[in-house]
Amino acid sequence: MDRKLNDAELDELVEQATVDAYSDDEQLTGLYTMLAEHLAVPFKTNVLGVEVTVKKVDLLPGSQIVAVCTRGRHRQAIGILDLPLPDPAPDGSEWIEAYRHWGP
Repeated sequence: MDRKLNDAELDELVEQATVDAYSDDEQLTGLYTMLAEHLAVPFKTNVLGVEVTVKKVDLLPGSQIVAVCTRGRHRQAIGILDLPLPDPAPDGSEWIEAYRHWGP
């Protein structure tokens, strides 16, 4: 994502993801689905000064979208909203901003 999306653009993305969703859980699942389909993985980023590879996104019980990060044999899920993105951000990262805008 080269530029920051405005509120109207973010509203449109959220609407696309949640068009047939009524409850918060259904809306969350819609946003997760768009993230899983559109975020270009794998990509590398730094978490607490350590380079990790984001392999995929996942929806955890308890209503949280996470990035599954690996380094060597180690694997950890990090809340997608807490994940620092590289510059340039990977394709599809606008869906992370839409999720943030939706407000979990």
